[in-house]
Amino acid sequence: MREFNFDGLVGPTHNYAGLSFGNRASTGNAGDVSRPRAAALQGLEKMRRMVELGLGQGLLPPHDRPNVAWLRQCGFGGADEAVCAAAWRDEPGLLMAAFSASPMWTANAATVSPSPDTADRRCHVSVANLSSMIHRSLEAPETTRLLKTLFANKRYFAVHDALPAALGDEGAANHMRLCTHHGAPGIEIFVYGETIPGGFPARQAKAASAAIARRHGLLPERVLLARQSDAALQAGAFHNDVVAVANESVLLTHEQAFEDRDAVYGFIRQHLPEARILEVPADQVSLEDAIRSYLFNAQLFTRPEGGMTLVVPAECDATPSVKQWLDTMLAGNGPIRQVQMMDLRESMRNGGGPACLRLRVAVDEAAEAALDRRFLLSERRIDAIAALVDERWPERIAPDDLGHADLWADCRAAREALFSLLGLTAA
Repeated sequence: MREFNFDGLVGPTHNYAGLSFGNRASTGNAGDVSRPRAAALQGLEKMRRMVELGLGQGLLPPHDRPNVAWLRQCGFGGADEAVCAAAWRDEPGLLMAAFSASPMWTANAATVSPSPDTADRRCHVSVANLSSMIHRSLEAPETTRLLKTLFANKRYFAVHDALPAALGDEGAANHMRLCTHHGAPGIEIFVYGETIPGGFPARQAKAASAAIARRHGLLPERVLLARQSDAALQAGAFHNDVVAVANESVLLTHEQAFEDRDAVYGFIRQHLPEARILEVPADQVSLEDAIRSYLFNAQLFTRPEGGMTLVVPAECDATPSVKQWLDTMLAGNGPIRQVQMMDLRESMRNGGGPACLRLRVAVDEAAEAALDRRFLLSERRIDAIAALVDERWPERIAPDDLGHADLWADCRAAREALFSLLGLTAA
């Protein structure tokens, strides 16, 4: 089996509205000037690097923004421009939500269980409802449409609609799979949180994780529901992928990622004795440094020729404790033999690193052939998309720009041009 990463292309409406409470980067940079064109090109360079390394790489396009249909549901009427103008005048927070480019973080698009783990031997994909944040709760319908197009062949894929909103589900950002190799049966770890009064909210419900495991047809004994540590959540680790990442038989985790780490490690060792648990001690890298640098919000993958690579944001190089730990790790004889730094500054300033930008899907040859090719990337296709972005994406968006009709029209036209290039339907 081969793993594909489907990255979200940063949309033309990328801005710093500070909508994500509990995400320190998002709220800390609220009101700053964003650079949508640079953001999209940075993401495309990461995708290009994955293609150069011989990995399977795809793209999920941005959603329709501003989301006028949703604003109409909120009581605004008239032509599209009038709807947005009234929202900006009367309820600017709603216009900000309707304008958000948050679908770029496709780790939150869905949870994926590959065929070796499921009862019917199909790859199961559950769209996330993202109900904890208004701006993200708008995503599920369009995400569902896109994923049901990408994974349309029901012989190999089962795409499930989002869970009821009462069961908060944030997708693959709170899910890890460990296995000897991608084609072998694995264990799946679903990480949930508990909200502390007065603290940051937990976004992943235990009941949601359990529901996904059931409808994916996973063996109960191969599933662990693990509680994220309160310390991590309150430090700003709003998803598990801010403090842990897994690939095949390797778990890279912060010492304080889980409320009961002994239970998590014990489960892994019982069901996958060959697993390697690389724990980063808190006295070497604090939770604050881990979250500031996004050390764990990384892509950990196996190269086609063998050996694992860790792709981290450039902020890791600028955080002394993290850089020292990475240098020490590479000097040892561990399973991670290579670290690559990527410039994802624009996404990082909104609280999303390399892991946030991609949805992982492992498929065998037959299922790979059944993927909709319009979503798959080559270097030549990346060149074409980059040229379009360079031409059509806004260079900058300041907070007051969100109220300009020209920006709304330009962003929608840019997205439509991308869909035309990809051969997809924009509606």
